[in-house]
Amino acid sequence: MDMNGLPESGDTAASLNRLRHCARQGFLKHAIPPHHGGYGNHFADLALAHEALGRSCQDCGLLLSLNAHLWGAVFPLLNYGTAQQQAAYLPRLLAGEWVGGHAITEPQAGSDLNALAMAATQTAAGIVLNGHKRYITNAPIANVLVVYARLESKLSVFLVHSDDAGAKFLDRPLVSGCRSATMGDVILSDCLIPPTRQLGKTGAGNIMIQQALELERAFIFAGLCGVMAWQLDCVVKFSRERTVNGAHLGRNQAISHKIADMKLRLDTIRLWVNQCARLKDGNKRITLASAQTKLFAAEAFLQSSVDAVQILGSCGLLEDNPMANLVNDALASRLFSGSSEIQKNIIAALLGTGEGYRQA
Repeated sequence: MDMNGLPESGDTAASLNRLRHCARQGFLKHAIPPHHGGYGNHFADLALAHEALGRSCQDCGLLLSLNAHLWGAVFPLLNYGTAQQQAAYLPRLLAGEWVGGHAITEPQAGSDLNALAMAATQTAAGIVLNGHKRYITNAPIANVLVVYARLESKLSVFLVHSDDAGAKFLDRPLVSGCRSATMGDVILSDCLIPPTRQLGKTGAGNIMIQQALELERAFIFAGLCGVMAWQLDCVVKFSRERTVNGAHLGRNQAISHKIADMKLRLDTIRLWVNQCARLKDGNKRITLASAQTKLFAAEAFLQSSVDAVQILGSCGLLEDNPMANLVNDALASRLFSGSSEIQKNIIAALLGTGEGYRQA
């Protein structure tokens, strides 16, 4: 796949163009069955392609946007959509003609799904949605969002279009990490949609969120592995070329040990991502593996980003050097798809202890 010619990162239009460029290069078609327009290959192939993209562009925002599109919209439609819904949405989403994502978080509710308050009401005219979502990746450029709301007090899922009456997909508030991933609020005020836009059964929202986030947690770090590989290449090259007191910087043990740690973190994340891909390709659950991947990878990405800037010194802070910006992106990676603390809660609960555990 050709990653050359990727448009420059910048405003909302540039973000949309970059995502569409990825669609043209086929990044949205891995692990998708051929009868839906995909390659019919494996999650392992997806991981390799996304790592190549991350290494080429070093754009964490683009990677976040790409993954929100895939795991937030494409795969829920694959897993829960009717034949009519799949025919209406998947060709456009896979071609990049339409941009998708999912709207879960609310101003007063993040990881606590019980606190989600957006309401859906069944009426004679259709389903009416009211509520406020926040920090929604792709919101300003999305054509359709998979929206989670309560119907009959049960968390359920709906397909909302950007041009639906009563729907506002905004570009605020701005966040400092992963800036090229357009993000914003979604406000639905008496937003009327037809009943055919309910995705899955009433009350299926919890399991659909869990499955979407499991995939996102596991595979967003395939692309970030590519970014980390680029980081490592940069610091190795710098340590070989920079001399201090007549010796290459890399001969300083404090520096060489940081570089060794960066290599170890990178390869360990690859092992975790590959484990998730192996499980998915074997049609097995990845609940535990994806939480472990997300927890280790997010912390590792942050530490390696800090170490890279430290090794480069003032060069790492130059305006045209993206290395310092990656520290902000790495901080964001500890929060999206569930914070590091949430991943620890999940791991502990699955082991039969910790918050959220219930004796069967």
